[in-house]
Amino acid sequence: MTRSAERHVLQFCHGYDGPFLDCARQYASLFAGKGYRVTTVFLTGAADPDVANGCALDEVLFMEYSSKAIRGLKLGAIRDLRKIAASRNFVFCIAHRFKPIYIALLATRLPVIGVHHAFGDYERRSRKLFAHLFRMRLSLLGVSDAVRDDMRKCLPKWPTGRIQTLYNRIDVESLAATQVPREQAREALGLAQDSWIVGNVGRLHPDKDQATLLRGFAEALPKLPANSQLVILGKGRLEQHLKELAMELGIGQQVLLLGQVPQASRYYKAFDAFALSSDHEPFGMVLLEAMVAGVPLIATSAGGAKEVVEGVGILFPLGDAEHLAQGLVHLSRLDDEQRQSCADMMLVRLRERFSDEAVRNVFWRLPQVTDLTAES
Repeated sequence: MTRSAERHVLQFCHGYDGPFLDCARQYASLFAGKGYRVTTVFLTGAADPDVANGCALDEVLFMEYSSKAIRGLKLGAIRDLRKIAASRNFVFCIAHRFKPIYIALLATRLPVIGVHHAFGDYERRSRKLFAHLFRMRLSLLGVSDAVRDDMRKCLPKWPTGRIQTLYNRIDVESLAATQVPREQAREALGLAQDSWIVGNVGRLHPDKDQATLLRGFAEALPKLPANSQLVILGKGRLEQHLKELAMELGIGQQVLLLGQVPQASRYYKAFDAFALSSDHEPFGMVLLEAMVAGVPLIATSAGGAKEVVEGVGILFPLGDAEHLAQGLVHLSRLDDEQRQSCADMMLVRLRERFSDEAVRNVFWRLPQVTDLTAES
């Protein structure tokens, strides 16, 4: 390969499934107009022109490894990334999740900014040791203060300045343009136009704690408007359990499990309220999507969700069905003026803290970024 003279940033992603395709877009957008070309490399996943076109990046490369092939030492991936790194004038690397961080540090001599999207990534002793060995080239970002603080707790000897927060964010205008009006959204999801609907979007997994959501909804139901329903979009191993629990609680007819809905964020205006009951959600992109739609929020006060919702929605303690029920009743009694005021506050929060522009400004003030760009 011929080495380019342009300044490049290497973005190394585990894959493009779920929210990680938009994560690639988010980080590439940080460099718009800054004089860098971003080369994004996906470790897993087949080459897909729609992926390349959909994330609005300068250059996209697919390594096409299977999950099985990157177990163990990952020597093939290290070798392949080393070739890519040698072909361009990379200034530094942004790597998402631990495996790409591991490979990038062993394959290159680049400074690496590691982005972590989950809790507990440095609880293992082997990972603590690895991070310590490469501490001169590695700095870390968490997608919320909660994730940042979890890493600082696991790596207490690291200077706190080398473990910072960079929030996930959303292109507010682009998403708003795709969201369909209430009546159309309900028709698409097969929902009644006259129902009062609590929405939830996420995997049917213990981490999402939809069991508490069902219990809270059941407790609130006698005080909610007539024809109230709880609508859950997503799939997972707890589907049958949740159906059985709904029947036990006597709300089987009021709970709709709609399964995986493609581009679910388009249909949030179908909901009168949005509820997130997750156990220590690292961030909660679904909350931002609901905020763009102007849907009032209630969420657990655990994890990163608190940082999104506090001041613009209702928070309740993790697993507390009683307080969840009280919050749902409160949201059901908002009048049109109060709902509009809530939507306006959420839009201000999005623009000030969770928009591409707001986070771009934070990114370029991070000490690890100013140090790296000053050197280049």
